[in-house]
Amino acid sequence: MSGRTDEEMSGRVPKPTARTRERVRDSAVLRRVRRLPRGPRPEAVPLLVGRACALVGLLDIAAGVFPRFRHSRMHALAEVLPGALGSFAAALSLSAGVLLLLLAHGLKRGKRRAWRAAVALLPVGAVAQFTYRHSLLGVLIPLVLLTLLLRHRDQFAALPDPRSRWRALANFVLMGAGSLLLGLVIVNAQPGRLVGDPSLADRLAHVLYGLFGFEGPVDYRGDTSWTVAFCLGALGWLTAVTTVYLAFRPEHPAARLTEDDETRLRALLAEHGGRDSLGHFALRRDKAVVFSPSGKAAVTYRVVSGVMLASGDPIGDVEAWPGAIERFMDEARAHSWTPAVMGCSETGGQVWTRETGLDALELGDEAVVDVKDFSLAGRAMRNVRQMVKRIERAGYETRVRRVRDLGEAELDRIRRAADDWRGTDTERGFSMALGRVGDPADGDCLVATAHKADAEPGEYGDLKAILHFVPWGGDGVSLDLMRRDRAADPGMNELLIVAALQAAPALGIERVSLNFAMFRSALARGEKIGAGPVLRAWRGLLLFLSRWFQIESLYKFNAKFRPRWEPRFVVYRVSADLPRIGFAAMQAEGFLNLAVPLPRFLRRRTPAPRPCAHRPVLEPAPSEGTVRAA
Repeated sequence: MSGRTDEEMSGRVPKPTARTRERVRDSAVLRRVRRLPRGPRPEAVPLLVGRACALVGLLDIAAGVFPRFRHSRMHALAEVLPGALGSFAAALSLSAGVLLLLLAHGLKRGKRRAWRAAVALLPVGAVAQFTYRHSLLGVLIPLVLLTLLLRHRDQFAALPDPRSRWRALANFVLMGAGSLLLGLVIVNAQPGRLVGDPSLADRLAHVLYGLFGFEGPVDYRGDTSWTVAFCLGALGWLTAVTTVYLAFRPEHPAARLTEDDETRLRALLAEHGGRDSLGHFALRRDKAVVFSPSGKAAVTYRVVSGVMLASGDPIGDVEAWPGAIERFMDEARAHSWTPAVMGCSETGGQVWTRETGLDALELGDEAVVDVKDFSLAGRAMRNVRQMVKRIERAGYETRVRRVRDLGEAELDRIRRAADDWRGTDTERGFSMALGRVGDPADGDCLVATAHKADAEPGEYGDLKAILHFVPWGGDGVSLDLMRRDRAADPGMNELLIVAALQAAPALGIERVSLNFAMFRSALARGEKIGAGPVLRAWRGLLLFLSRWFQIESLYKFNAKFRPRWEPRFVVYRVSADLPRIGFAAMQAEGFLNLAVPLPRFLRRRTPAPRPCAHRPVLEPAPSEGTVRAA
């Protein structure tokens, strides 16, 4: 007969004794000790090697620039990868440090090309250490890193990112500026060896001459002149070599939506397009697409700064979403891209997090107006009603039509006006902008225009404002862009939204999706009585940022039409990725432009639109910030 203790009878677990805790601790230590001979986990090797290369690169640069550092105890650490070799110690240390810093990021991302370069560089460094300095430490550590790279070579299989030869120009500008600044540090790091007191202009001239391999106007005592000359020459050589390499390496252009992809996506939207108001924006032709194995679902994306950005929910049958999401994640792993989803719905966020283990964060709310519930009557709509009546009395009239019902001449005028009224040189929009107006393939799109017949005709006749909507299934539309003549009366957007809502029943439209309001819930709750200090502080920060970004203004504009709010989410891997995802999203939406500025005559022309069986169409730029830019 067996007995049980009170703890077992009550279901409680007995408190572990001190001896038990010591046994568990010893077991954990033993497991760590046993793991040491096996080395780090394979998936941690890219990050470990990348960080080691970055650290050694900084030490090598310091050893090449600062003479005292070359003779300090820390200099022993700077010899672990190939720097500090013989009489060319400073120049070689500096070159090795710059190369290692350039390789570190690619190694951390598991890039195959960075692995090949590091495998070639490490043996050369080890041989040089032994030949010039007979340093066993300088041989041992490169060989340890080389062993890690060779043993875990399968962890460095990531394919190259999309790129073009314009990267060579960017490298020349950035490396040239960096070499110039680092060269000034080198020239000024020898205060006790300078002859006289050369001016800043002389020192700058010395750096410029040195980068091209010539002797400059600054003199030093002893052999310091040779050291400075070799270091400056090494920087110039690195700038030239990396620029030439980037200029002549094969291009990997960004993927684009092909005609076959677009045809398949349109078929999926025809059957399942009513699920997501952002579905039609998947037809942007600067996006790429992956399909599920069955072909019944797809995910569209764009790669920006190493982030694989999807937008909205997957297209197609919900049952096939996991297959498309798996293909998306496989593509991200193959290129070592950071996966992210901008603006997915609650259902989409649940599927993404369940299938991938990613996390989701509420990004904001989408304003959706049910046409049958919309009315200008009542106190809540008084401001909108008064504004619309005032504009109508000023002589404006509206027209709401499908794109297929417009003539080619009027479509061309609308396209040119939308392009001219964009307001910014930067094209904006990605997740909630189609990027074109009046394409024959988009005949179901809706165009609302405002006209003023009694005004003096301008370049675009009596046209004063444009709203463009894309289809949302068979009974809805989703706002794409809002453009107006800057000389027109205020309130054009309110006038056209009301006109579109009033014309919707005759067009078979039951729901209209308006702008996306970022952090809408925080703004709404933070202004209510009883809001806590943290929420009020967060709202205050959003109001401050609204000076530069349309956060509060879009929320207040949407709220005028008494919509229902549908939450939208950003899906991400780890919290540390959020700043990078936000930076990439701002680039994709057009709020940040990191391209090298070029003269107008050197700018690449926008590719011609895809030929159409009916008639050719010009493709304008996407909308400005007042559209559905997230």
